[in-house]
Amino acid sequence: MATAVSSVTDTCRAAKRASRGLARLDTAVKDAALEAIAAALEDRAAEILTANERDMEVGRELQIGDALLDRLRLDEQRLAQIAHAVRQIAALADPVGELIDGRRLPNGLDVRKVRVPLGVVAVVYEARPNVTIDAAALCLKSGNAIVLRGSSSAEHSNAALAQIASEAAVAAGLPEGCVSLVAGGGREELAELATQSDSVDLIIPRGGEGLKQALQAVATVPVIYAASGNCHVYVDATADLEQAEAIVLNAKTQRPGVCNAVETLLVHSDVAPRFVPRIVRALNAAGVVVRGDERVLELAEDESEATPPKRAGSPLEAEASLSDSALVQAAGEEDWETEYLALTLAVGVVDSAERAIEHIGRYGSGHSEAIITRDTQAARAFQLGVDAACVYVNASTRFTDGGEFGMGAEIGNSTQKLHARGPIGLRELCTFKYLVEGDGHVRA
Repeated sequence: MATAVSSVTDTCRAAKRASRGLARLDTAVKDAALEAIAAALEDRAAEILTANERDMEVGRELQIGDALLDRLRLDEQRLAQIAHAVRQIAALADPVGELIDGRRLPNGLDVRKVRVPLGVVAVVYEARPNVTIDAAALCLKSGNAIVLRGSSSAEHSNAALAQIASEAAVAAGLPEGCVSLVAGGGREELAELATQSDSVDLIIPRGGEGLKQALQAVATVPVIYAASGNCHVYVDATADLEQAEAIVLNAKTQRPGVCNAVETLLVHSDVAPRFVPRIVRALNAAGVVVRGDERVLELAEDESEATPPKRAGSPLEAEASLSDSALVQAAGEEDWETEYLALTLAVGVVDSAERAIEHIGRYGSGHSEAIITRDTQAARAFQLGVDAACVYVNASTRFTDGGEFGMGAEIGNSTQKLHARGPIGLRELCTFKYLVEGDGHVRA
């Protein structure tokens, strides 16, 4: 396996050579390699978890925060899920060679448009060691070689996972260089990887705005940005409030440190007097800090005044008996723009679905947006008016995930429109070519 011992250029050139062999492999060979990777992950679990614990220790010492530690952490259950995802990818239909379109031209030429691998895909990612395997499995199944560049926070985990995946794949008949890891280094190494136009066909970064800006400044290789997710849930005037509460809590608290977690809740003014106090109480009980606009603050204050104070028998009980609005802070302009990746939620009141759509258009990142409503016209207007990769009606934004969408896994979620949007799976890692067959045809 290529590592930091090899230069970035040499690693990418080796991947290019491997990609030519991968493009010609039968589905059965690729599937056998994926099964070998899954089995190796299970057999060498102790090795992987030991490496991950080294990264976790460093992360705790550096106080990187609970959200990043959660992304970084591996355990037996998560490792089993990663191996299961590899097997799910193996079970999917092979996109390579898939007929997209075909016809015979009036001049007798037969034209077929078929799906083919991109070639070499480089994935740059932060903190999430599961991406090492998810990305490798998706690339290999779609006939691509992969060059991985993880962050220093997951250095030991990524090194163990990439080595295990590479060794298993090569032993199963895939070419040397099909899975490579570029480890260590800094922005200079990133810039070198982003300019390997002769050997790398696509870069997919998974990280924050800093990583995105660093690549935008230097990249000559095409990039699909798996960017941040400033996601919204809008509770319409006709929403089922019990359903709305469950969806909001799931979208915010089920796993707050991921890109498809909700960061802003918008509530229609007609239902706000009933729903805002209710959802504030539920969010506070779940440990969520609410940052509300003026109308949210007023509704929370009205609710606290209407609720008799509890008799406190101790200082702790006295503190707990503070009004529900104690955890409602005033929202500023920056709150509508922020991807918290934590147990914090911005909440605002709007006067119509149109205002909600306008708010999302101004502040949303194009990732995942949801409306809770029983009005089919409002749902349709939201679907047509919101410009995002995934638009939900009466469902949590947490479903934006390649695994949930039946893709086995994903490399990331694209908020772009060319050439992939939403979860990046097997077909998104392919391009196409035209196969044209004739019988001595020449153009007049």
